[in-house]
Amino acid sequence: MRALRLHGDRDLRIDDIESPGQPGPGEVLIRVRAVGLNHIDVWGYRGMAFAKRKLPLAVGAEASGEIVATGADVAGFTRGQRVVMYGAMTCGECRACREGRDNLCENVGGIMGFHLDGFAREEIIMPARLVIPVPDGVSFADAACAPIAFGTVQHMLFDNAKLEPGESILVHAGGSGIGTAAIKMAKAIGCTIYATVGDDEKGAKARELGADHVINYREERFEGEVRRLTKRKGVDVVFEHVGADTWNGSLLCLKRGGRLVTCGSTSGVSTQMNLMQLFQQQYRIFGSFGCSMRNIRESLDKMAGGMTPVIDTAFPLEEFTQGLDRLESRKVFGKIIVTL
Repeated sequence: MRALRLHGDRDLRIDDIESPGQPGPGEVLIRVRAVGLNHIDVWGYRGMAFAKRKLPLAVGAEASGEIVATGADVAGFTRGQRVVMYGAMTCGECRACREGRDNLCENVGGIMGFHLDGFAREEIIMPARLVIPVPDGVSFADAACAPIAFGTVQHMLFDNAKLEPGESILVHAGGSGIGTAAIKMAKAIGCTIYATVGDDEKGAKARELGADHVINYREERFEGEVRRLTKRKGVDVVFEHVGADTWNGSLLCLKRGGRLVTCGSTSGVSTQMNLMQLFQQQYRIFGSFGCSMRNIRESLDKMAGGMTPVIDTAFPLEEFTQGLDRLESRKVFGKIIVTL
């Protein structure tokens, strides 16, 4: 079968590898149909010194597919059923896993496509406990955005930031995969949305999604605009994933007692901050990574209800690197999907 494997920094090849065979006890065999691209794919493609992995490595951290076969003791899945797969090899036994806090697993084996062989291959065997059914009416392409893009946003906004109906929120990089999802989810509960974008074309698209105020960060200081638009009060929540370049500006955008939730550091991993500002303004800062299985189910339910992800482009497997290049160049609006 075909698999897209990383052989070295920026060296991706489609290899012919051995098929996985038949699933054992507690396992299912899945035919992968769509892979969603994320910045973690870009980081792995560039080569990350902290990633402990063995090359060549099958890439792809987020995907959907359909059941081909099940282990003898597996119930609840049938041949041809559409599914998505959890993107980390959790233990399923620690306290966090037992309590449904999967992304805090104490004995996680690694992230698929980054530390371990990922989903960009035609077939894969997975533990059935890490596989989630896709509701009727949700396409493979849309479902492929649930395990990371939608799930991450669901966890950030509602588990961590506790976003409430009618609140105000600043969404950074409103044209990104998670940015577009955040705009949709916040708008669905009646929030006032301020979004940053890199150009006016993306700004127009962000408004169509539901952003009330759009700020082109290449032309205006976003923190000044947010403070002006809110009459210096600030917003309730900042949805942060850019990192060092926006961190202190994001804090300035918060009202007293506001919440900042972050899941990324694409512009840099280190910054300085004013600790007096932090405690005097009583900010609450949440670090957020990945999501739980519950968050993925919630995301799929939203998709089934009509809240579909924004798909920028779909590429065939042979053009995977073009998708990565587009994501890396920041020309993307929404998600990039690779079809198998």
